[in-house]
Amino acid sequence: MTALPEVPGVLSAAEARQSARAIAAMQEPDGALPWEPGAHTDVWNHVESAMGLLVAGEVEAAERAYDWCLRTQRFDGSWPIKVVAGHVEDGGGETNMSAYLAVGVWHHWLVRADHAFASRAWPAVRRALDWVVSLQLDFGGIAWSQEWDEQGPSTVRAAALLAGSSSIFHALRAGVALADLLGDPQPEWELAGGRLGHALREHRDRFLDKSTFAMDWYYPVLGGAVRGEAGFELLAGRWEELVVPGLGVRCVDTNPWVTVAESAELVLTLDALGDRGRALELFASLRRLRCDDGAYWTGYVYNDEVVWPRQRTTYTTAAVLLAADALCGATPGAGIVRGETLPLLPDLPCSGCTEVVGPRTEEILG
Repeated sequence: MTALPEVPGVLSAAEARQSARAIAAMQEPDGALPWEPGAHTDVWNHVESAMGLLVAGEVEAAERAYDWCLRTQRFDGSWPIKVVAGHVEDGGGETNMSAYLAVGVWHHWLVRADHAFASRAWPAVRRALDWVVSLQLDFGGIAWSQEWDEQGPSTVRAAALLAGSSSIFHALRAGVALADLLGDPQPEWELAGGRLGHALREHRDRFLDKSTFAMDWYYPVLGGAVRGEAGFELLAGRWEELVVPGLGVRCVDTNPWVTVAESAELVLTLDALGDRGRALELFASLRRLRCDDGAYWTGYVYNDEVVWPRQRTTYTTAAVLLAADALCGATPGAGIVRGETLPLLPDLPCSGCTEVVGPRTEEILG
């Protein structure tokens, strides 16, 4: 077994294991990882929870979660937006949710080096990313969702979310890495990722305006499309507005409410930029919302000094474990957000841009 994540003075290895067990305790008999007992499951947060289980040693529970993905995927490659106790409550499919399986499977490969597992999961990853790429818009962003009716997939909501497309960019890179590992190249994913990355760097105004949410601020960096000096500049633009010293990240800019998941994701974002000092400082602030059983409260309203909502969500605890792993390098999957093992994708401007074709693009196009 690999080492367990630990951050001296903030999170011990034993506490990391306890947190993973808190996630596993909320797993349903079929392997689903709902937000909390009795709540809904969505495949994005489900996969993130599986990743958290894996880094803290709960391998069997993590693999049961991935088996749930393989069993419940629909014929077009998507998963329902909301599943409650095995019943679909919202049948629509969100592209960023379905794409994220690729990140989880690549993370599992990094941690476990289990070729049989990767091979078994590959058809589901391929179907999911093929569906996602089919919904790419002219400017490079990915349509955020598609409705379902009795006959199957129907109306496409032909607008792109900045945070969702940033996550898809990460997933496409992970998918290309898996394709290379398994000897099944997917050049169309590389081209789609190239167009998407360009849109995330140069045309963020073309995405739906959800700027009230912190995720829209840092996700282009978290997903890997924006890095280096441009990443620092992007974070500097709203740092004072969205980061509350000693408490964490405001989920939305209109409310005095910090949330652990967004804060842990910003830790991962800072780590990806090499900003270890601020990453550690922010991670330490999450300790105050840890529960006795190792789970983490979702958020805290600091003006009223109250925990709200009274939820201890699986994905929140998982995000903390992934941030801890990134900071300490306990597992081989610690760099999943840094993208150290992921291929670079070409920069491919949309048809309205001045065309730039680099060597990698020429190679893909043949």
